[in-house]
Formats: sequence, C-alpha cells, structure tokens
Amino acid sequence: MQTSSITPSEVRSALLLREEIALLDLRHEAAFATGHPLFAANMAVDRIALEAEVRLPRKDALIVLYDAGEGLVPAANKALTALGYSSIRTLGGGLKAWRDAGYELFQDVNSYAKAFGELVESRRHTPSLPADEVAALIASGADIAILDVRRFDEYATMNIPGSISVPGAELVLRAGHAAPNPDTTIIVNCAGRTRSIIGTQSLINAGVPNKVVALRNGTIGWTLAKYALEHGAARRGAIGPFQHADDGARDVAYRAGVRRIGIEDYLALQAQRHRTLYRFDVRDEAEYTAGHIPGFRHYPGGQLVQEIDMAAPVRGARIVLSDNLGIRAEMTASWLAQMGWETYVLDGGYDSAVEATPPLILPKPAPAHRYRRPYEGTEASPEKMQAYLDWEFGLVEQLRRDGTHGFFVV
Repeated sequence: MQTSSITPSEVRSALLLREEIALLDLRHEAAFATGHPLFAANMAVDRIALEAEVRLPRKDALIVLYDAGEGLVPAANKALTALGYSSIRTLGGGLKAWRDAGYELFQDVNSYAKAFGELVESRRHTPSLPADEVAALIASGADIAILDVRRFDEYATMNIPGSISVPGAELVLRAGHAAPNPDTTIIVNCAGRTRSIIGTQSLINAGVPNKVVALRNGTIGWTLAKYALEHGAARRGAIGPFQHADDGARDVAYRAGVRRIGIEDYLALQAQRHRTLYRFDVRDEAEYTAGHIPGFRHYPGGQLVQEIDMAAPVRGARIVLSDNLGIRAEMTASWLAQMGWETYVLDGGYDSAVEATPPLILPKPAPAHRYRRPYEGTEASPEKMQAYLDWEFGLVEQLRRDGTHGFFVV
C-alpha cells in the first residue's frame, strides 16, 4: 500500500507543537548513529516484526518513515500495515530532504538524552572532578564513596577501583546506605558524561546532605588519564535512603510538573484510546520479577532516562511510572518531564493482583549492524574516546541551532 508523504517542515511543526509522532529511521543502528533528526527513533526495517508492538503501543498513532536513499520504506510500510498500524506517512525526500531544509542531524545513539544531560550541566553547573583529583583522593584514603550509575553488567565489565554499583534511579534510594556520614563526599561516575551528570544532579536536587560531584568524563576520562580499571567487581549498594529523601524526590518531581495519580486516575488515562500511553516499572529486575503491576514494562529508571528514545519512540505520548517505594519513580519522572514528556507517577497499585514474570528483553541487533559505543567494553581506542567526548561537548550548541527540543531545567 502506497503511503502519503509528509514534509520535513510538517514533521518539525508536529514536534514543536508536542503532537504525537513517531519518526522512525529504518536503517541499522550503525548507520543511524552517523546522523539523524534529534527526535528520530531507530527501528531497523528487519526488526519491525520484533519491536513494533512493544515500542509503538497505539496502532493509529502517526508514524513517519524515512531512510537515506536505501529504499527501505516500502518494506517497512508493508510490515507495519500487516501488524495493523493505520496512520503511516513517508518523510518526503528522506534524510536528504531533512538536511537540505537546513535542519540539524545528530550523531550517535540516545542523542537527545545525552544532549539534555549536557544542557543540565551547562545550566546547573553540575560539579565534577577530573580523574587526577579523584585518583589522588583514593590514594590518600579520603572519606569518599564512588557510586557507579551504569547497568550492573557495565559496572562488572570495568569500574573505578573501590566503586559500588548503584544504577541511576537507585541513587536517591541507596545513597544513605552507601554514604551514611554526611561528611562523606559522594563521587558519581558512568562511562562518559550523561548518566554521571544526571546522577550527581539527582542527589543534589533531592537534597542529599553530602557533597556530591561527578567523575568528569567517567571511565573514559579515567582511561584517558591512564589510570587502571577494576574488572569483575560485584559490589552493589543496599537500600538506605538519606534523611528526608522521600520528601526531596517528591518535591523535585513536583517542581518539574510531574503529576501523581491513583489507580482510578490511571485507569481513566488508560481508557483514553486517542493517546499513546507508555507504562514503565522503574525498579530493579529482581523486584519487578517478584511482582509487578500488569501491563507495566520493566525499564530501570536511570536507563530509561538515557534510552528514552528507544523505550518510547512516540514523541508527545504520555508516560506513567510505577515503583512501590516511590523514590525511583519520582526521580525518573522529574527528568522525563524536564525533557518535555507528559509524565505521571502511579501512587499504589501493588496491593492488587500483581504478575510475577521476568522482564521482556528485546534481542540486540546483530553485531555487524550494531553501533559500537566508544564507552562500551574495554577495546575502544583513545582517539575514539576523545572524539566522543568532543562530540558531547558540542551538543548544547547543536540543541540551540536545532530549536525543537523544548527542554527545561529545574
């Protein structure tokens, strides 16, 4: 079936007006990472049957397809139509038309979350220390706690010596146990910049009494400074909020415009079939598997902030987060709201029937099609790591030129 086309300016208008739109790049991830519109989501044509119904829950939401001249659109249109999607358009002229219109192309993956992180640091002056200073603190036996906010598997692959795994959204919930003394300096790190900036600012926003700083440029900065990393570590932070963490998390969510809803409100949202509704359980995997609210997909909060384009390709959709302890959902929601999402936190829901099933995990693309992240694993060259950092440093200016983001920072 032939699809009608939509112009780049019409897509841009929809993004500016916060209308629901899924702008899908049909190339493989490695090609997608070479350049794409800010709010484009990657869904390779040969993965549509695997991913579409998970990532595009409303069948009549507007979907705009494009490629870079490879001729992928007809096969994608056929695959989506066979799945029951009914509002499919083609970006007239493809990626070339977007570029020719003078609109920005962003490299890498999870680009708009990374750009948002750079904007947060720029506007809030998020404190950080370079690798040399952190290494000196470690060597002197200073009163510090290094909290690694990446996924546990990333942490186990390589980590700053002595650090503890406390994945992103768990920070406010677990910082009080990791650093019970308010005189302890907390150092937050990830592989590069985004998650450490967001993690550091999360603790500051929530009112942790400790001094908090990011390890500037994460494990990339540590490696470029020629310090050794640990491998195979298994230290995990235990639950233990700092005093008033609940109030701090709720306050920052409120200031960001997050709405807290009960079960009846949630059911009313769910009944509004004209809007796309994403539902994410932001707790850790073991908690989710033990029992979660039906219909909620598992997505740990820190990763959800970083990978929101992957989790929720329909820009302009609604997002509801669940967490039986509240803090992780509040903190995650605070960031999503600042990124322009209509975000809700579900209050309760765990007293009713819950499902005890493991998370749905979509298989990764074939290695040949996957973008090799410069901060991933232990084999990236120093040149690629430095080039990646240089790219991140330029994202705030690129956001300004693009003009569609609608981000704000509380």
